[in-house]
Amino acid sequence: MGILIKNGTVVSATESRRLDVLVSGEMIARVGEGIREAGHEVVDATGLLVMPGGIDVHTHLDMPFGGTTSADDYTTGTQAAAVGGTTMLIDFALQSQGHTMREAFDVWRAKSRGKACVDYGLHMAVTDLGPGDGSQGLREMEEMVAEGISSFKLFMAYPGVLMIDDGLMFKVMQKAASLNALCCVHAENGSAIDIVVEQMIAQGKTAPHYHALSRSPKAEAEATHRAIALADMCGAAVYIVHLSNEDSLAALKFMQGRGAKALAETCIQYLVLSLEDQMPGKSWEEAKYVFTPPLRERWNQAPLWEALRDGPLAVVSTDHCPFRFADQKELGRGDFRKIPNGGPGVENRLQILWHYGVNSGKISQERFVALTATQPARIFGMERQKGRISEGLDADILLWDPKAEYTISAATQRMATDYSMFEGWKVMGNAAKVFSRGELVVDNVTHPGIFLGTTGRGRFVKREANGGGLGRG
Repeated sequence: MGILIKNGTVVSATESRRLDVLVSGEMIARVGEGIREAGHEVVDATGLLVMPGGIDVHTHLDMPFGGTTSADDYTTGTQAAAVGGTTMLIDFALQSQGHTMREAFDVWRAKSRGKACVDYGLHMAVTDLGPGDGSQGLREMEEMVAEGISSFKLFMAYPGVLMIDDGLMFKVMQKAASLNALCCVHAENGSAIDIVVEQMIAQGKTAPHYHALSRSPKAEAEATHRAIALADMCGAAVYIVHLSNEDSLAALKFMQGRGAKALAETCIQYLVLSLEDQMPGKSWEEAKYVFTPPLRERWNQAPLWEALRDGPLAVVSTDHCPFRFADQKELGRGDFRKIPNGGPGVENRLQILWHYGVNSGKISQERFVALTATQPARIFGMERQKGRISEGLDADILLWDPKAEYTISAATQRMATDYSMFEGWKVMGNAAKVFSRGELVVDNVTHPGIFLGTTGRGRFVKREANGGGLGRG
């Protein structure tokens, strides 16, 4: 006996069809027309879209930063993801300078143990290759790939904490190319930005607004081009995280046009929030929107949407790094440098992208599935497990109600913050039911906003090194 989802429209990255879906245990057993009901538990999906569960490839759960720790741990963060229709996360293990990648791997596996409620993977953020020529760290990269970590994060920002120089970055990229692994890059010119920051502080410009003004789109664009160029020199595949503006997009498209193996994501906040609307320089409340890269001027949104529709941008993620306003963002009152960088979004990614993307005609429902599930699975080495409604894959299934009306509010969210970046926004389109490996974990129709599964049921997913789905050079 299995679970038979009938009368729904199955949406893939390329088409939408009226099909039945049979789930057996944790897997999708069959997808087709007219599957007989005999002995199965029937789920009526009339009026609903049957999609692969969302995959958010950019989150920061239980992460130390700026003297505090992100508000969502692996329990609240993964439950919030599930309530919003996301059934798989890729979080970041952060190697501290002077420590090994193995130590970081062990720390982040311990953070998730007994807590993760949906499946998850890890990227490894590299800050140190060890003494001498770095051979110790390069060998560790081989170990990480064997552990199922097929992507390495490189920071070009935050000098003295996470930032690495071009030489170390190039060594990591060379090794990644040999392993067919993917390099994820936070692209900002951290050295130039730090000079601007110090100059602003010296002039008494300490309010949250100045955090955004200190981090120029051109500093992001320069680093985007440099990161892709370095990767191209050694044949590595590179994935630019949280691309936020048209200048950086132009750099990406230029290098893609020259044959570089370059991919990129944008995040939901850059598509719908702006410097003018959320950070005009009028109040401390704007600390809620301090994250990096910062919000940009509104005119940047249109080219980002076009790039999502047409292909230069491959993924929409969140960079979910939540901090409470009352006692965590407060650490930076009077000095924007000390405001913990990050915002909450994992619960609302699909709602926002559907309402402002699909409902407005900017992207199709098929493209929605590509950007939130199918392409993340392919790029990050999970396409044999996740990202499609297909026989033999994990039964991570989202029943989406395109007509459901929902008001976003901190009062009803599962995320562990005391505010929402989208407070009071009314959207149409929401998760109705969410299955994680065949188990109904969310039913927003009968138990809205409640996680129905067992805490700790989420599994670590080992990912293949596949060069971002672009192959070897």
